Amino acid sequence: MTDTNFAMTKQEQTHQWSDEATSPARKRSIPEGLWMRCDTCSAILFRRSVENNLEVCPECQKHFRVSADQRIKQLVDPETYEPFDENLAPQDPLEFVDLKSYKERLASAQKKTKKNDAIQTGYAFIKGRKVVLAVMNFGFLGGSMGSVVGEKIRRSIERAADQDLPLIIVSASGGARMMESGLSLMQMAKTSAALARFDDMGGLFISVLTDPTTGGVTASFAMLGDIILAEPKALIGFAGPRVIQQTIKQDLPEGFQRSEFLQECGFVDCVVPRSELRSEISSLIDYAGKK
Repeated sequence: MTDTNFAMTKQEQTHQWSDEATSPARKRSIPEGLWMRCDTCSAILFRRSVENNLEVCPECQKHFRVSADQRIKQLVDPETYEPFDENLAPQDPLEFVDLKSYKERLASAQKKTKKNDAIQTGYAFIKGRKVVLAVMNFGFLGGSMGSVVGEKIRRSIERAADQDLPLIIVSASGGARMMESGLSLMQMAKTSAALARFDDMGGLFISVLTDPTTGGVTASFAMLGDIILAEPKALIGFAGPRVIQQTIKQDLPEGFQRSEFLQECGFVDCVVPRSELRSEISSLIDYAGKK
Protein backbone atom coordinates (compact mmCIF):
# COMPACT_ATOMS: atom_id res chain seq x y z
CA MET A 1 0.00 0.00 0.00
CA THR A 2 1.43 3.44 -0.96
CA ASP A 3 1.60 6.41 1.38
CA THR A 4 -1.09 8.13 -0.72
CA ASN A 5 -3.42 5.19 -0.43
CA PHE A 6 -2.80 5.02 3.32
CA ALA A 7 -3.55 8.75 3.70
CA MET A 8 -6.78 8.38 1.71
CA THR A 9 -7.78 5.47 3.88
CA LYS A 10 -7.31 7.57 7.05
CA GLN A 11 -9.41 10.36 5.54
CA GLU A 12 -12.13 7.89 4.73
CA GLN A 13 -11.99 6.53 8.28
CA THR A 14 -12.14 10.03 9.76
CA HIS A 15 -15.12 10.85 7.55
CA GLN A 16 -16.79 7.63 8.65
CA TRP A 17 -16.23 8.42 12.34
CA SER A 18 -17.58 11.93 11.81
CA ASP A 19 -20.69 10.55 10.16
CA GLU A 20 -21.21 8.15 13.06
CA ALA A 21 -20.77 10.92 15.65
CA THR A 22 -23.39 13.14 13.99
CA SER A 23 -25.79 10.45 12.91
CA PRO A 24 -29.43 10.74 14.10
CA ALA A 25 -29.01 7.63 16.24
CA ARG A 26 -26.02 9.19 18.01
CA LYS A 27 -27.85 12.48 18.55
CA ARG A 28 -30.87 10.75 19.99
CA SER A 29 -28.73 9.23 22.73
CA ILE A 30 -28.43 12.69 24.36
CA PRO A 31 -31.70 13.37 26.26
CA GLU A 32 -33.60 16.53 25.38
CA GLY A 33 -33.89 19.18 28.09
CA LEU A 34 -30.51 18.31 29.55
CA TRP A 35 -29.19 21.84 29.00
CA MET A 36 -30.73 25.31 29.07
CA ARG A 37 -29.63 28.87 28.32
CA CYS A 38 -30.00 31.65 30.88
CA ASP A 39 -31.95 34.47 29.22
CA THR A 40 -30.05 37.06 31.28
CA CYS A 41 -26.36 36.12 31.07
CA SER A 42 -26.64 33.64 28.11
CA ALA A 43 -24.73 30.98 30.04
CA ILE A 44 -25.33 27.37 28.95
CA LEU A 45 -26.44 25.55 32.09
CA PHE A 46 -26.85 21.91 33.06
CA ARG A 47 -30.58 21.67 33.79
CA ARG A 48 -30.12 19.50 36.88
CA SER A 49 -27.72 22.01 38.44
CA VAL A 50 -30.33 24.75 38.04
CA GLU A 51 -32.98 22.58 39.69
CA ASN A 52 -30.62 21.82 42.58
CA ASN A 53 -30.02 25.57 42.91
CA LEU A 54 -33.76 26.27 43.43
CA GLU A 55 -34.19 27.39 39.80
CA VAL A 56 -31.59 30.14 40.15
CA CYS A 57 -28.83 30.67 37.57
CA PRO A 58 -25.51 29.72 39.23
CA GLU A 59 -23.66 32.23 37.02
CA CYS A 60 -25.66 35.48 37.32
CA GLN A 61 -28.16 34.59 40.10
CA LYS A 62 -31.17 35.17 37.84
CA HIS A 63 -34.24 33.85 39.66
CA PHE A 64 -36.25 31.90 37.10
CA ARG A 65 -40.03 31.78 37.42
CA VAL A 66 -41.35 28.64 39.11
CA SER A 67 -44.75 26.98 39.33
CA ALA A 68 -46.80 26.94 42.51
CA ASP A 69 -45.92 23.27 43.03
CA GLN A 70 -42.21 24.04 42.75
CA ARG A 71 -42.54 26.99 45.11
CA ILE A 72 -44.31 24.93 47.74
CA LYS A 73 -41.68 22.20 47.48
CA GLN A 74 -38.88 24.76 47.89
CA LEU A 75 -40.50 26.63 50.76
CA VAL A 76 -42.12 24.17 53.14
CA ASP A 77 -40.88 21.29 55.26
CA PRO A 78 -41.12 17.96 53.41
CA GLU A 79 -44.55 16.29 53.42
CA THR A 80 -46.19 18.98 55.58
CA TYR A 81 -48.30 20.77 52.98
CA GLU A 82 -52.04 20.10 53.41
CA PRO A 83 -54.12 21.79 50.69
CA PHE A 84 -57.62 23.10 51.24
CA ASP A 85 -60.38 24.44 48.96
CA GLU A 86 -58.97 22.51 46.00
CA ASN A 87 -62.47 21.94 44.60
CA LEU A 88 -63.15 25.63 43.90
CA ALA A 89 -63.16 26.25 40.15
CA PRO A 90 -63.91 29.38 38.08
CA GLN A 91 -67.11 29.85 36.09
CA ASP A 92 -67.92 32.06 33.12
CA PRO A 93 -71.00 34.08 34.15
CA LEU A 94 -70.24 36.83 31.61
CA GLU A 95 -69.75 34.35 28.73
CA PHE A 96 -66.67 36.34 27.81
CA VAL A 97 -65.16 35.92 24.33
CA ASP A 98 -62.11 37.59 22.75
CA LEU A 99 -59.99 35.63 20.27
CA LYS A 100 -61.12 32.57 22.25
CA SER A 101 -63.87 32.05 24.75
CA TYR A 102 -63.02 32.27 28.45
CA LYS A 103 -64.19 28.66 28.85
CA GLU A 104 -61.65 27.54 26.24
CA ARG A 105 -58.86 29.49 27.93
CA LEU A 106 -59.76 28.00 31.31
CA ALA A 107 -59.85 24.48 29.93
CA SER A 108 -56.45 24.95 28.27
CA ALA A 109 -54.86 26.37 31.44
CA GLN A 110 -56.37 23.61 33.59
CA LYS A 111 -55.08 20.93 31.24
CA LYS A 112 -51.62 22.51 31.15
CA THR A 113 -51.22 23.02 34.92
CA LYS A 114 -53.53 20.25 36.21
CA LYS A 115 -54.96 22.86 38.61
CA ASN A 116 -58.37 24.52 38.81
CA ASP A 117 -57.05 28.08 39.02
CA ALA A 118 -54.04 30.32 39.53
CA ILE A 119 -53.54 29.81 43.28
CA GLN A 120 -52.89 26.96 45.69
CA THR A 121 -53.72 27.29 49.38
CA GLY A 122 -53.13 25.09 52.40
CA TYR A 123 -51.54 24.55 55.77
CA ALA A 124 -47.80 23.94 55.94
CA PHE A 125 -44.78 24.03 58.20
CA ILE A 126 -41.78 26.24 57.46
CA LYS A 127 -38.82 25.21 59.60
CA GLY A 128 -41.24 23.78 62.13
CA ARG A 129 -43.58 26.81 62.22
CA LYS A 130 -47.16 26.12 61.17
CA VAL A 131 -48.54 28.64 58.67
CA VAL A 132 -51.40 29.22 56.27
CA LEU A 133 -49.80 29.40 52.83
CA ALA A 134 -51.18 30.76 49.55
CA VAL A 135 -49.03 30.51 46.41
CA MET A 136 -49.95 32.03 43.06
CA ASN A 137 -49.09 30.31 39.77
CA PHE A 138 -48.07 32.62 36.90
CA GLY A 139 -48.33 29.67 34.53
CA PHE A 140 -52.15 29.71 34.87
CA LEU A 141 -53.43 32.60 32.74
CA GLY A 142 -50.56 34.80 33.90
CA GLY A 143 -51.44 34.27 37.57
CA SER A 144 -54.42 36.57 37.05
CA MET A 145 -56.84 37.14 39.92
CA GLY A 146 -60.44 36.16 39.29
CA SER A 147 -63.28 35.30 41.65
CA VAL A 148 -61.82 31.96 42.73
CA VAL A 149 -58.36 33.38 43.44
CA GLY A 150 -59.90 36.17 45.53
CA GLU A 151 -62.17 33.77 47.38
CA LYS A 152 -59.36 31.34 48.18
CA ILE A 153 -57.26 34.20 49.52
CA ARG A 154 -60.19 35.38 51.68
CA ARG A 155 -60.70 31.88 53.06
CA SER A 156 -56.96 31.58 53.76
CA ILE A 157 -57.01 34.85 55.69
CA GLU A 158 -59.98 33.72 57.77
CA ARG A 159 -58.41 30.34 58.53
CA ALA A 160 -55.27 32.11 59.71
CA ALA A 161 -57.37 34.42 61.88
CA ASP A 162 -59.46 31.61 63.40
CA GLN A 163 -56.37 29.57 64.33
CA ASP A 164 -54.01 32.47 65.09
CA LEU A 165 -51.53 31.29 62.46
CA PRO A 166 -49.10 33.38 60.38
CA LEU A 167 -50.32 34.03 56.85
CA ILE A 168 -47.85 33.74 53.96
CA ILE A 169 -48.91 34.77 50.45
CA VAL A 170 -46.47 34.35 47.56
CA SER A 171 -47.54 36.55 44.66
CA ALA A 172 -46.78 36.00 40.97
CA SER A 173 -49.39 37.70 38.85
CA GLY A 174 -50.16 39.93 35.91
CA GLY A 175 -53.09 41.43 37.85
CA ALA A 176 -56.87 41.25 37.67
CA ARG A 177 -58.39 38.76 35.20
CA MET A 178 -59.95 40.79 32.39
CA MET A 179 -62.24 37.91 31.35
CA GLU A 180 -64.15 38.36 34.63
CA SER A 181 -64.36 42.15 34.33
CA GLY A 182 -65.88 43.81 37.42
CA LEU A 183 -66.14 40.48 39.24
CA SER A 184 -62.36 40.31 39.19
CA LEU A 185 -61.92 43.91 40.37
CA MET A 186 -64.21 43.19 43.32
CA GLN A 187 -61.59 40.74 44.63
CA MET A 188 -59.23 43.63 45.29
CA ALA A 189 -61.66 45.14 47.81
CA LYS A 190 -62.66 41.76 49.24
CA THR A 191 -59.10 40.60 49.97
CA SER A 192 -58.09 44.02 51.32
CA ALA A 193 -61.08 44.12 53.68
CA ALA A 194 -60.33 40.60 54.93
CA LEU A 195 -56.73 41.63 55.62
CA ALA A 196 -57.91 44.71 57.53
CA ARG A 197 -59.97 42.47 59.83
CA PHE A 198 -56.99 40.11 60.17
CA ASP A 199 -54.78 43.04 61.17
CA ASP A 200 -57.33 44.21 63.77
CA MET A 201 -57.10 40.74 65.33
CA GLY A 202 -53.32 41.00 65.59
CA GLY A 203 -52.56 38.57 62.77
CA LEU A 204 -49.17 38.34 61.07
CA PHE A 205 -49.15 38.61 57.28
CA ILE A 206 -45.88 38.13 55.39
CA SER A 207 -46.19 39.03 51.71
CA VAL A 208 -43.60 37.57 49.31
CA LEU A 209 -43.37 39.29 45.93
CA THR A 210 -41.89 37.36 43.02
CA ASP A 211 -41.42 38.07 39.32
CA PRO A 212 -43.83 39.44 38.21
CA THR A 213 -46.22 41.03 40.71
CA THR A 214 -48.29 43.64 38.89
CA GLY A 215 -51.71 45.17 38.30
CA GLY A 216 -54.61 44.60 40.68
CA VAL A 217 -52.65 42.16 42.83
CA THR A 218 -50.04 44.84 43.57
CA ALA A 219 -52.85 47.36 44.14
CA SER A 220 -54.47 45.14 46.78
CA PHE A 221 -53.30 42.34 49.06
CA ALA A 222 -49.71 41.98 47.83
CA MET A 223 -48.67 45.38 49.24
CA LEU A 224 -50.59 45.06 52.52
CA GLY A 225 -48.18 42.75 54.34
CA ASP A 226 -46.90 43.50 57.82
CA ILE A 227 -43.59 42.53 56.26
CA ILE A 228 -43.06 42.66 52.49
CA LEU A 229 -40.27 40.50 51.10
CA ALA A 230 -39.24 40.30 47.45
CA GLU A 231 -37.00 38.07 45.39
CA PRO A 232 -34.06 39.76 43.61
CA LYS A 233 -34.81 41.65 40.39
CA ALA A 234 -38.54 40.86 40.54
CA LEU A 235 -40.78 43.13 38.44
CA ILE A 236 -43.20 44.84 40.84
CA GLY A 237 -45.64 47.58 39.94
CA PHE A 238 -49.13 48.50 38.76
CA ALA A 239 -48.75 49.44 35.11
CA GLY A 240 -45.74 48.08 33.22
CA PRO A 241 -42.65 50.25 32.63
CA ARG A 242 -43.32 50.57 28.88
CA VAL A 243 -46.85 51.87 29.51
CA ILE A 244 -45.55 54.41 32.02
CA GLN A 245 -42.74 55.55 29.74
CA GLN A 246 -45.07 56.01 26.79
CA THR A 247 -47.56 57.88 28.98
CA ILE A 248 -45.23 60.38 30.66
CA LYS A 249 -42.85 60.62 27.66
CA GLN A 250 -39.78 60.41 29.89
CA ASP A 251 -36.95 57.95 30.39
CA LEU A 252 -37.33 55.85 33.52
CA PRO A 253 -34.58 55.40 36.14
CA GLU A 254 -32.35 52.34 35.83
CA GLY A 255 -33.87 49.36 37.58
CA PHE A 256 -37.29 51.03 37.73
CA GLN A 257 -39.98 48.74 39.21
CA ARG A 258 -37.47 46.08 40.19
CA SER A 259 -37.43 44.86 43.78
CA GLU A 260 -34.17 46.61 44.68
CA PHE A 261 -35.54 49.94 43.39
CA LEU A 262 -38.73 49.48 45.43
CA GLN A 263 -36.71 48.68 48.53
CA GLU A 264 -34.78 51.93 48.13
CA CYS A 265 -38.11 53.78 47.82
CA GLY A 266 -39.55 52.13 50.94
CA PHE A 267 -42.19 49.92 49.28
CA VAL A 268 -40.37 46.64 50.03
CA ASP A 269 -38.87 45.80 53.41
CA CYS A 270 -36.22 43.33 52.30
CA VAL A 271 -34.94 41.68 49.12
CA VAL A 272 -34.29 38.03 49.94
CA PRO A 273 -32.60 35.45 47.68
CA ARG A 274 -34.67 32.32 47.18
CA SER A 275 -32.19 30.19 49.10
CA GLU A 276 -32.74 32.34 52.22
CA LEU A 277 -36.53 32.67 52.12
CA ARG A 278 -37.26 29.77 54.48
CA SER A 279 -34.88 31.07 57.12
CA GLU A 280 -36.08 34.67 56.75
CA ILE A 281 -39.75 33.76 57.08
CA SER A 282 -39.19 31.50 60.09
CA SER A 283 -37.12 34.21 61.82
CA LEU A 284 -39.85 36.81 61.23
CA ILE A 285 -42.47 34.45 62.67
CA ASP A 286 -40.35 33.97 65.79
CA TYR A 287 -39.70 37.71 66.10
CA ALA A 288 -43.44 38.40 65.94
CA GLY A 289 -44.10 35.82 68.63
CA LYS A 290 -46.28 33.66 66.37
CA LYS A 291 -44.34 30.38 66.51
